[in-house]
Amino acid sequence: MAVSVFPAFDVNRLETVFLLSLRLGATFLATPVLPAAGVPAIVRVLVVLALATALSFGLPGTGISVGADGHAGSLFQAALSELALGMTLALGILLAFATFVTAGRLLDIQIGFGIAQVLDPATNTRMPIFATAYNQAAVVVFFLINGHHALLRGLAYSLERFPLGTPWPLMAALAPVTKQAAGLLSLSFALAAPVVFCVLMAEMALGVIAKNLPQMNMLTMGIPVKIAVGVIAGSVWFAGIGSVMSRAYEEIYRCWDAIFASVAASGAVDGDMRQLVAKEG
Repeated sequence: MAVSVFPAFDVNRLETVFLLSLRLGATFLATPVLPAAGVPAIVRVLVVLALATALSFGLPGTGISVGADGHAGSLFQAALSELALGMTLALGILLAFATFVTAGRLLDIQIGFGIAQVLDPATNTRMPIFATAYNQAAVVVFFLINGHHALLRGLAYSLERFPLGTPWPLMAALAPVTKQAAGLLSLSFALAAPVVFCVLMAEMALGVIAKNLPQMNMLTMGIPVKIAVGVIAGSVWFAGIGSVMSRAYEEIYRCWDAIFASVAASGAVDGDMRQLVAKEG
């Protein structure tokens, strides 16, 4: 009797790995965490496949029955559901990192760096200086506070509470994502407010000088002064925004928790996610 070299990889196992790859891939590949770290695309794909394979063996309840009856339509429907869920979870991460990019863009416009562009390796696009610096610092802090550990635990939680192939109402995620976007937008303004205030004070001082010394060229004098004030104030303020960054990252898991709670209200999942993704003591 012929024995398969990989006996565990039957059709159901391959379906499980495939659906897991869709959920994990949509979450990881659409977020700036791995791209900002300079990880090549092929390595990211291999990481997703490796995680999907490991989770398919390590977690209970990841076996699925879709496609077992030979009907490909059920597998296609489950694939769309997993892809949509992964993209929804990724949106929560993107909104958190967009907080720092938005704050950086506000500072770039106020200071005068809006016309200066540098290459952002996370998106392969050109971004202003402060926006790029804030985005890169956000990724570094994310890894320093073990945010990637919480991210993996959150994905494992989604598999325990939301089995593969389970249909879920997309509208259930609308309210949590909208609430997170509104909260993080206000947080981005608060993140940039102290530096913007210092720059505005410098502009008011330059205005007073220009009124009393009209012969002085404020255009050539004002730009260096605003840049100096903005860089100094930004450096001082940036040294103490660790708690603000942690709050932005906590919003990711609050959003995920709210999404799963909304789906639980429709009878799909239940449980509290924040206990699982709590910081390591």
